[in-house]
Formats: sequence, C-alpha cells, structure tokens
Amino acid sequence: MSAPYVLVLYYSRQGATAEMARQIARGVEQVAGMSARLRTVPAVSANCEQAEDDIPQAGPLYCEADDLRECAGLVLGSPTRFGNMAAPLKYFIDQTSSLWLSGAMIDKPAAVFTSTSSLHGGQESTLLTMMLPLLHHGMLIAGLPYSEAGLMSAESGGTPYGASHWAGADNSRAVDDNEVLLCQSLGRRVAHLSARLK
Repeated sequence: MSAPYVLVLYYSRQGATAEMARQIARGVEQVAGMSARLRTVPAVSANCEQAEDDIPQAGPLYCEADDLRECAGLVLGSPTRFGNMAAPLKYFIDQTSSLWLSGAMIDKPAAVFTSTSSLHGGQESTLLTMMLPLLHHGMLIAGLPYSEAGLMSAESGGTPYGASHWAGADNSRAVDDNEVLLCQSLGRRVAHLSARLK
C-alpha cells in the first residue's frame, strides 16, 4: 500500500495558481508521513469538452478519478472567473458523480485556494463556491485560522476561507512572501488533519 498523500488539484492559466499549488505541496510535505500529489486538469473548448491531449506537455499529470478516490485529503485551486472557479476545473468536478455515489470522499479533509487579477475580484466568493461540491461529497472543509499571523497583516491575498493571491491587472505580480507562508500553512493544516483521520 502506498504512503498517504494529499492531492493538490488545480487549474492554472497564467501560472500564479500553479505556483500556489507548489507552495501548498511544500507545506504538505513538511508533515511527517504525508506526501503531496500535484495534479491539474485540461482546458476545455467552447463546446465544454476536453481540448487537450491525455498527457500534458509539461507540468503535473491530469487528475484521474483514482487520484481523488485514494487521496487522504484534497486541496483544490483555481483562478477566479467572475467570482467562481474556472470552467475546466468545474467541468472536471462535474464528472465525479461516481465518487459521490460510492461515498469515496466522505470525511476526507479539504481546502481551497485561488488567484485573482484584481484585489477585490472575487477571491472570497470563489473560495466559498469551490467548497460547495466538496461539501456535497461529504468532505470536511478546513480554512486558515487567525492563529496564522499572515491573515492579519495581508495586504494582498489571504482569507480565513483559504489561501489567495492577488496577481495584478496584467497577472505579473508574483506570489509574495506572506501568500507563500499562507499557502504552506494551508498545506500543512490539511496534511495534519489527513494524518489524524487516516
């Protein structure tokens, strides 16, 4: 049997969400006995079907149902699209009915993260709406508690609902040190909860 892992599943268009995912994975791997598994999802066409090859040219592999079924915990991330998760991630989540029917995700810890172009561009509504399908799957939602000092000093990303990042209007603003720490803290939190519940 393989070691328990936290699945860090995300979609990224400009790279900021991917960087957040890497930092969350670093946080996961700071917890003894837990590993992180980075996975992404393919883009979709205007007809809402998968538009990419089965294996990406670079970066993590595309997520499969078994990655979700076998994970000890999940951290789900997306850029903000009008206050919601991006269509490719929603399209993937909408195909997880078999996991819902079998109860495969029940009682697994989960958390969410996002990146926005504008400072008030829907970070919190995206995080909250990303939680809804996870609640339908019976997952246990973990946010960031205010014991994380970075929440009180954040001038860009960072919410109690999950890690967030402000990328700027041209998406050139890098994930700052405070956002990195909050991402890693979120990864550690889900990993600790996953280890306790495993």
